[in-house]
Amino acid sequence: MKGSWLQQLDLKARHLLPFVLSLFLVLVDATPTRLPGFAAVTPQLPLIAIYYWAVYRPELLPPSLAFGLGLINDIVVGTPLGVSSLVYLLIQGLTASQRRFFHGKSFLVAWWGFALVALGGLGLQWVMVSMIFARIIEVRAVMFEFLMTASFYPLLSWLFSRAQLALLRRA
Repeated sequence: MKGSWLQQLDLKARHLLPFVLSLFLVLVDATPTRLPGFAAVTPQLPLIAIYYWAVYRPELLPPSLAFGLGLINDIVVGTPLGVSSLVYLLIQGLTASQRRFFHGKSFLVAWWGFALVALGGLGLQWVMVSMIFARIIEVRAVMFEFLMTASFYPLLSWLFSRAQLALLRRA
């Protein structure tokens, strides 16, 4: 009896891994840096987590958790409330709906798919923030943010796959 209770607790803790890793990336994103001009243009690391888990384990990071991560991101980073939630929901939904296409393909196809999804998500975020502030946000900054985000995909994807193999294979 006691063993089964501990096994269930272990399983639930393992299922929280994608959310915890994604939340960690939200907090890393919000960490102030001392590099001049870097704080305004940081990679959107949580987008990588949302995309990765939507492709490989969508049941572990459902839309409700993606929405919650977006709210936390907006509060911590200072984005207008709801912008990140909408972007994260759309990325999670679009990616999960195309999961069959991405799953089982080469890494380059997954990276290409992420680049397209991230470009769309960052573009939508740019439009919404520009509309909310009633001024056009610098497009070069958004493009640099996109390039930085896309360049972090290989590293984070590799880390997520290792975490998935180590902790979630039995889940």
